Amino acid sequence: MDWIEPLITSFLENMNYPLIFFLMMLESTVVPVPSELVVSPAAYHAAGGELDMTLVILFSTLGADLGASINYVAGYYLGRPIIYKFANSHLGRLCLLNQQKVEKSEKYFYDHGMLATITGRLIPGIRHLISIPAGLAKMNYWKFLLYTTIGAGIWNCILAALGWYLHTIVPEDQLHDKLIEYGDYIKWGILTLVIIGIAYFVIKKLIERRKAGNI
Repeated sequence: MDWIEPLITSFLENMNYPLIFFLMMLESTVVPVPSELVVSPAAYHAAGGELDMTLVILFSTLGADLGASINYVAGYYLGRPIIYKFANSHLGRLCLLNQQKVEKSEKYFYDHGMLATITGRLIPGIRHLISIPAGLAKMNYWKFLLYTTIGAGIWNCILAALGWYLHTIVPEDQLHDKLIEYGDYIKWGILTLVIIGIAYFVIKKLIERRKAGNI
C-alpha cells in the first residue's frame, strides 16, 4: 500500500494529539499504519517545542490500547473461521493480511503464553496481530490490557526517543528517509533482545524443573 506513507505524512503536517491517537489506533488493528511514521515524527516535533513528549507517548499508547482491544474483541466473539475468512479476503489482502500471518501470531502467542502480549508488541509482523490470538484464547481482558499497555508503552518510548534524537541531527525534510533507515535497525535490534529474553526465561524454567526433579 504505497499510498499510506504519503497520507500519514500529510496528516502529520497538522499534528495534534487526537490525530496521533487515531493513527495509532489504526496501527494496532489491521490497517497497515507504520508506528515509526507516527510516534517518531510526533516526538521530533515535541523536541522542537510544538508538542509535549509525555502526551505524545500517552496518546500513542492509549490509541494502541484501543486498536488492540478491537482486535481482541474480534478474536473473542468472531472466532477463528471468520478471522481466517477476513484475512484471506480482498479487503484483508489490502490490509496486507493473510491466513499465514494470523497463524504465525497465534503460534507465537501459544508458544510463549500471556507474556507474548508484551513481547509480541515489539516484534515486526506480529505486533499488530498478537491481540487476535489473545481474544481467540479468551484471555482475561484486564490482563490483556495491562500487558498490551506495557508492550505498547515500551515500543512508543523507543520510537519517541528516536524522534527526539533525530531532531538534533536531521532537518525535517530528511526525517522520513532517516526514520525508515533507523526504524529497520530498531526493529531487528528489539527482535534480537526479545529472542535473547525468551531464551533466558525458557532456560531458567528448564533448570528450575530439573532441580525440582532432583529433590
